[in-house]
Amino acid sequence: REIGTIIRSLGCCPNEGELHDLIAEVEEEEPTGYIRFEKFLPVMTNILVEKRYRPIPEEILLQAFEVLDPTKRGFLSKEELIKYMTEEGEPFSQEEMEEMLSAAIGPESNFIHYRDYITMMVIDEN
Repeated sequence: REIGTIIRSLGCCPNEGELHDLIAEVEEEEPTGYIRFEKFLPVMTNILVEKRYRPIPEEILLQAFEVLDPTKRGFLSKEELIKYMTEEGEPFSQEEMEEMLSAAIGPESNFIHYRDYITMMVIDEN
């Protein structure tokens, strides 16, 4: 879990499968739950130089949310978001869902205004 956080903090956005493959690449022969920095550094350097695992552009994220909002209200309810994120595609875990909701749902409403959320999520690559 911490490796995913570290990799994402470096501006990379691998999916869970890619993350598991990456961990397998840098993990010791006998997994200990720890990764040696000496193994991680050259692999991560190559990933950064090759610009692998680039974030999804803002326009694509907006299109994805608009598919979930066919009436173009500009928001989704908490319940709708939970349903989509846990039942479709690569489902979120309960912990991932709670983390997303804490950042996405407006404090005074039970809605995610997805344009605002996308602005918060997008990584500036400049």
